[in-house]
Amino acid sequence: MTITAPHPTTTRPAGDAFADRHIGPDAGAAATMLAAVGLTGLDELVDTAVPADIRQQAPLELPAPRSEAEALAELRRMASRNVLRTQMIGQGFSGTLTPPVILRNVLENPAWYTAYTPYQPEISQGRLEALLNYQTMIADLTGLPVANASLLDEASAVAEAVLLMRRTNKARAEARTVLDANLFPQTLAVVQGRARALGFEVEVADLSAGLPEGEISGIVLQQPGDDGAVVDHAAVVAAAKERGAMVTVAADVLALTLIVPPGEQGADIAVGSTQRFGVPLFFGGPHAAYMAVRKGLERSLPGRLVGVSTDDAGAQAYRLALQTREQHIRREKATSNICTAQALLAVVASMYAVYHGPSGLRAIAERVHAHARTLAGALAGAGVELAAEQFFDTVRARVPGRAEAVVEAAEALGVNLRLVDADSVGVSADEVTTTEHLVAVVTAFGIRDAEAAVTAAAAAARDGAHALSPAVTRSSEYLTHPIFHTVRSETQMMRYLRRLSDRDLALDRTMIPLGSCTMKLNATAEMEAISWPEFAGIHPFAPGHQTAGWRELIDDLEARLCAITGYAGVSIAPNAGSQGEYAGLLAIRQYHLANGAGERTVCLIPASAHGTNAASAVLAGLQVVVVKTAADGTIDAADLDAKLETHRDRLAAIMITYPSTHGVYDADVREVCDKVHAAGGQVYIDGANLNALVGLAQPGRFGGDVSHLNLHKTFCIPHGGGGPGVGPVAVAEHLVPFLPGAAAGESNGRTGTPVTSAPYGSAGVLPISWAYVAMMGGEGLTEATKHALLSANYVAARLDEHFPVLYTGNRGLVAHECILDLRELTARSGVTAEDVAKRLIDYGFHAPTLSFPVAGTLMVEPTESEDLAELDRFVEAMIAIRAEIDQVVAGDFPVEDSPLRRAPHTAVAVAGTQWDRPYSREQAAFPVPSLRQDKYFPPVGRIDGAAGDRTLICSCPAPEAFEN
Repeated sequence: MTITAPHPTTTRPAGDAFADRHIGPDAGAAATMLAAVGLTGLDELVDTAVPADIRQQAPLELPAPRSEAEALAELRRMASRNVLRTQMIGQGFSGTLTPPVILRNVLENPAWYTAYTPYQPEISQGRLEALLNYQTMIADLTGLPVANASLLDEASAVAEAVLLMRRTNKARAEARTVLDANLFPQTLAVVQGRARALGFEVEVADLSAGLPEGEISGIVLQQPGDDGAVVDHAAVVAAAKERGAMVTVAADVLALTLIVPPGEQGADIAVGSTQRFGVPLFFGGPHAAYMAVRKGLERSLPGRLVGVSTDDAGAQAYRLALQTREQHIRREKATSNICTAQALLAVVASMYAVYHGPSGLRAIAERVHAHARTLAGALAGAGVELAAEQFFDTVRARVPGRAEAVVEAAEALGVNLRLVDADSVGVSADEVTTTEHLVAVVTAFGIRDAEAAVTAAAAAARDGAHALSPAVTRSSEYLTHPIFHTVRSETQMMRYLRRLSDRDLALDRTMIPLGSCTMKLNATAEMEAISWPEFAGIHPFAPGHQTAGWRELIDDLEARLCAITGYAGVSIAPNAGSQGEYAGLLAIRQYHLANGAGERTVCLIPASAHGTNAASAVLAGLQVVVVKTAADGTIDAADLDAKLETHRDRLAAIMITYPSTHGVYDADVREVCDKVHAAGGQVYIDGANLNALVGLAQPGRFGGDVSHLNLHKTFCIPHGGGGPGVGPVAVAEHLVPFLPGAAAGESNGRTGTPVTSAPYGSAGVLPISWAYVAMMGGEGLTEATKHALLSANYVAARLDEHFPVLYTGNRGLVAHECILDLRELTARSGVTAEDVAKRLIDYGFHAPTLSFPVAGTLMVEPTESEDLAELDRFVEAMIAIRAEIDQVVAGDFPVEDSPLRRAPHTAVAVAGTQWDRPYSREQAAFPVPSLRQDKYFPPVGRIDGAAGDRTLICSCPAPEAFEN
């Protein structure tokens, strides 16, 4: 990997560098903040807070920073190296048309892309409604009653379905899983890798010939198949059920508007991608995958589930339900490590369905199907053999010995086809296919007078040629809810999207001070390139000579991340932090196996670690052993020594988060790393808190063997309401051979177990992080880290007398986040951390991280991109809330009828004719004067979470449900 050489920089006025725009406090504000902390300069802060023995000695070796214009020009140059063709490769990735009103008002709208995961539902009603629309859409199309609010990609969703079948089909949990040979090759590769890690058997078989002999836990089918065939699966599904096996079908959502859905054929689970519902190809992602299940499996469903409950006034309200963040609660007993979903892309897909409605989707599907039938007729009419008799959008043709020549001829005519093997070519129609494209394809097959052949075949198709048989043709209705019938004009859609976003709090309105989640500026210049066609319109399996620009950007970004972290190699393939954890641990496991140390399966994990750590370790085939946390929040040295001694011969790794989850730079991190290495283990350093290290310390140099990095945290990819996420894995030299390889398509230069459908994962959002690193430069990145530390320590210093800071390091300093301890206040007043979180909504703030990693606390991470005025606004709100807690203690009002317990306050509650509360309306709604100018009113009051879990409503309620 090489870093792109810097272009000469233009002359800019002093203080006009991009870093000055990214970092909130200016020099004067920084001086004020330092004085509050009791320090004289940023360097003194760093020297005091960060242990000297981990500090990097040299500045980051990165090119000089570029201006916004220069960075965009460089991105334009790289984008121009990609060759834009009409993509008819298929294989689970389709051309689509994103309605401009959705592109502008969702994908390019900070109200949507800067929102956080809706763990605080009262200020997330807009994105929750959009995700509930998504669930309803998936449930209707698949014919299964419960769907989740998106997964990461199709291949990993199938892997999740296989694990779901194994854990719920307890009578046959040890039996093998059978994968139909007609699954997409990338799906087969990802599932087989997951099976090897967990040590269970999978068999690939041609299920069109019937089920193999022997005991089976579950089967996985594809509809349509990899060869394009649409098959009546009813018989094989029934046969599987008779033998006690469960059934998963990977189904194309657009095809389901025309063909019998999996649920109606008896499937237990349906999975797939919603990419073709308006989400660009993005060179492979991010794309929202889905999973839907039959009744009875909803409590085993991985990912997020939006449900319907009520608020404290009895109004209907949405919330995340059931196992939300269940990996943080159940840790090594979690059923999945999924944390990030592709929420923003699920919103796009849901709005595509809302905008087109069932009739519009069906019309698109019929047009796609007609193009495929026309193509089939033209080829068959010329004597070309077809692989399937009936199909939806994909025609596979046999041209013995000529396949490569056909693909090359089509490319010369501007169309990419799929080279299946030396004798077969795949052609997939989609929403953007035209008759001209079909003529080009037919010409590439060597058929004379292609235009006449296509015209004749189109007429035959209209007369029923190659039509779907009645046995596979859908007759049931779908998308019957009014939301899919009432938003048709652009005016309606624009206002609907605005109405939903107005119900939410996102980073475009207020700071989101979430500890461990790093909600920082997502600059417009960073975001601009992702929707350029030269980036967004590239198929992940396009030939390498067409993707030179993408691969240059990826190589350059990986090289910059190596320089930042001190590691030897980086793979950007994992499409979430949880997948980065899995990939890193899998590399460690494979390294031990390659060295004949297969017995090394124990992974030590501190009690304070992110819950995904333990879940990912289990998925990588490792046994979790928990290490105790000492009273000061560090790893308990005595317990670590005891666990190392007990498991020395079986030790695979330790997973640590640095700085720790408690927001402190543990001084003994090198000692911990050295002990683990001495015992033969590897050190995994969770990069969730890398925003406190960049430019100051490199995990690859102070003891780490592997780290995952959250590009959606430290490197400015926005959270998007819970995704897109990218979780690159960075490794030391000895682990480079085990970085994730490509599941299909051309090699990505790696040979390890693939973890994603596409060779480069969610490549589509990588221009964001590339632009951030390029515009900041090494000095700017380092200054950002210093200011992140300053902001956290300023908040901690200002609030410590009101809410004690639980853990601190040298001279009472914290890292990039601080934990405010409310437990003693709760004991005296009854006011809980959740009460404070809900009351902050009335002040116009998203709550900090609630009760993690310590119950009864709030973890605050202000980030470097918030200015002093915003930090002071947050401090003012917290001090005012402390005064209200004191009022409870003083007996001014009982806690159950206090502005804290009754929070948040809706406009309806405050403006109603009845007001019987022991505090004023003004205190309820305008507790500080600044709120009189800019006031956010939550659309609902406090939501009853328990009721939502007891009575799951996971699809759009009827309009009558909202009458009250």
